[in-house]
Amino acid sequence: MSFPKNFLWGGAVAANQCEGAYLEDGKKLSVPDMLLGGDVNTPRTFLPKTDPEAFYPSHEAIDFYHHYKEDIKMFAEMGFKCFRFSINWGRIFPNGDDEQPNEAGLAFYDSVIDECKKYGIEPLITLCHYEIPWNLVTKYNGFADRRVIDMFVKYATTCFERYKDKVKYWLTFNEINIACMGEGGIGNLYGLGIMDPQDVNADHRIPLNELKSNMQTTYVALHNQFVASALTVKAGHEINPDFMIGNMIAHVTVYPLTPNPKDILACYDEDNLKNNLCGDVQVRGEYPDFAYRFFKENGIDYSYITEEDKKILKEGTVDFYTFSYYQSNCITVDENAETSSGNMTKGAKNPYLKASDWGWQIDPDGLRYTLNKLHDRYPKTPLMVVENGFGAFDVKEEDGSIHDDYRIAYFKPHIEAMSEAIEDGVPLIGYTTWGCIDLVSAGTGQYAKRYGFIYVDRHDDGTGDFSRSKKDSFYWYKKVCESNGEEI
Repeated sequence: MSFPKNFLWGGAVAANQCEGAYLEDGKKLSVPDMLLGGDVNTPRTFLPKTDPEAFYPSHEAIDFYHHYKEDIKMFAEMGFKCFRFSINWGRIFPNGDDEQPNEAGLAFYDSVIDECKKYGIEPLITLCHYEIPWNLVTKYNGFADRRVIDMFVKYATTCFERYKDKVKYWLTFNEINIACMGEGGIGNLYGLGIMDPQDVNADHRIPLNELKSNMQTTYVALHNQFVASALTVKAGHEINPDFMIGNMIAHVTVYPLTPNPKDILACYDEDNLKNNLCGDVQVRGEYPDFAYRFFKENGIDYSYITEEDKKILKEGTVDFYTFSYYQSNCITVDENAETSSGNMTKGAKNPYLKASDWGWQIDPDGLRYTLNKLHDRYPKTPLMVVENGFGAFDVKEEDGSIHDDYRIAYFKPHIEAMSEAIEDGVPLIGYTTWGCIDLVSAGTGQYAKRYGFIYVDRHDDGTGDFSRSKKDSFYWYKKVCESNGEEI
């Protein structure tokens, strides 16, 4: 195993999935605060009017807000070199359009960052990880309104100015390509903060997979996020030229199910739309040609892409490319093919792969393949895997131990795949596992879908005392980090 000397080993979380304290110290509602829980068979539901009787998983989450010192100390014990977390926009600008930032929110992240630096852990901060202030959804329809571009840039530059001497690594939007996944309202709400007026004003629970969507509005809003990201990159480099500011793609690796040329072409188109469109805009600074064909064939008027915007996109390209990798999917034109689930996406089942309890196909070889493909596409751009993990049901034994050999068995071949990719010449600079500590699942809203090396006593019925326990995987990953990937 051979990893670069300064390789960034660590873990990742998101504010809305771990912090809790959803109305504490001046924070107001954000998108996840309006979502109830589900499970592998039942979609999460959106409830437009907060119900005091309902259980909203993000409202308390795992209470990282009051446990961050304890948690970061445990990350340091594992040997983390990097900790990826998000700043919740609503803690800094509670309504999104406030004139002045909320000092209590800024001070909280000062404390989190300082705690990381105390242990020599590099913060990697995501500025928007599905945490758009709820007021921006109801008042502006999120990023469908160009005014929200300036609001985001104001928020981002406020963070840059505040933490410019403490934080080097930044990401603009988490999984920005979620809007291209074909999941309709889910991607719109999570990623773009846009909703159909009927849904926003509904008085009943709406399953996320039933939220209405409009393709024209989706791609207008996505474009506005591209512009916001580019302007943020430019502003960040002016504030501190040493900043490394990246994008973040939910990379869903796809293979043709069969050698049928129609499957191969369908796979090619799927990869372009879901993975490459957003990557090309943010890394190359321009829309790829295939995007314009897609717009034409789907009746999307792309006159919103102005010449001035094109100039901004070209000037605000990212410094590095980061992505999540959980599984691969197969693509086929056969409508009767057996399907499998995944991270905000679906595909045909691969007969050569096993799957998790949530149906996500496990494919470590696909990670090496993906890293090489990305390096071929963006040869001068450093890469980083910022989410990779295994959601599973964990059992806490009577003696308090948690034996999660299955999690270790998932990670080992993925780390080996990264090592092989580095040998291939891929400029991989770091790896942060998803959820290094148990948290609320974004997809299902469950606690039972556990990802962490650290067990949190919190359950889907809202019970639990939030106590932390080390799983077997904690001690395993400690060896990985401390040996720079030599001991797995």
